[in-house]
Parts: sequence; C-alpha cells; structure tokens
Amino acid sequence: MIYLDLFIGFLEVGFFSFGGAYAAIPLIKDVVTAHNWLDEEMLTYMIAISESTPGPIMVNMATYVGSEKGGLIGAAIATAAVVLPAFFIILLIMVAMNKFLKNRYVKAALSGLKPCIMGIILVTGVLMILKNCGLLFNGRADILTIVLTCSIAFIYFGSRLVMKKGMNPIMLICLSAFVGIVVYAF
Repeated sequence: MIYLDLFIGFLEVGFFSFGGAYAAIPLIKDVVTAHNWLDEEMLTYMIAISESTPGPIMVNMATYVGSEKGGLIGAAIATAAVVLPAFFIILLIMVAMNKFLKNRYVKAALSGLKPCIMGIILVTGVLMILKNCGLLFNGRADILTIVLTCSIAFIYFGSRLVMKKGMNPIMLICLSAFVGIVVYAF
C-alpha cells in the first residue's frame, strides 16, 4: 500500500507544481505531512539537503521520502511519479508548441502566473527563515541563528552591491557550511 501512496502522492506533486521546485515545496510539505511520512523538522532538513545536493530539489525530495518509506523500490516509484507529469506535459507542449506559445491567451496566462510563483517562493523562504530562527512555532527566538542568517544575507546582498554579479552561490554555500561547522560543532 505504501508504494501506491507514494506514487499517488508524488504524482500529485509533479502534476500540480508549477514554477519549479521552490514553488513545489509547500505542496510537497502538505503531501508528506498528510501521510505522516516525515515530521516538520525532518522535512526542513530534507529541503536543506535537497538544495545542496546535485539535481532538482523536487526529485531529490521524492527520492529521499520514497527511500525512507519504501526502500529502493519506494525511491524509484516516488521519483518516477514526480517526473512523469512534467515528462508528458513537455511531450504535449513540443507537439503543439508553435500554435500553443503564439496564442495570446496562453501568453496572458503565463504572464499572470509569474507573480504568483514569485510570491509562493518568497513566502516559503520567509517561513523557513522564521521557523529556523525560532520565531514561528515555538515563540523562542534563537539569537545566534538570527545573527548568522542576517550576516549571511548581509554578505550576499553586500556582494551584489560591490560586484556586478554578486557572490557565487557555491561560495556562499561553502561559507555557510563553514560558519555552521564552526558555530554549531564546537
């Protein structure tokens, strides 16, 4: 039964996510918590791991949850389920691309979806920051996490002011990992 649940749950995620993996995180959260596959803390860790490992976040998360709940077969089923809708949608779009993308209603719909997707990504990021800083659920602020988050944000946005492109994301990830090891491991 777990295999069917994994397939249907991640098929839903794959079919109804629009705008990329960051926009899919709230939907993944709903599916995973509704089935009690992971708790909030494990899901937050999984999002962080999925962002830092190669590959699409949505696929990484599906593979991890599938592996946790159904082993190797569960991982394969969840991964296949999350990519199947996009695969078939792309096939359909490729067939009808010339007509489809020239249609003014399609152009208008895609233009209208852009602000929604940006809003979903922004809210997800803000909620993750608030939760990890202790400001959302438990009401106890973790001052050290707040200071580190603000410092990394200052470094990132400051580098964008100083340099044209800003700090390389890989360097920012490495810097964050180093600071995390120094601060939390000792």
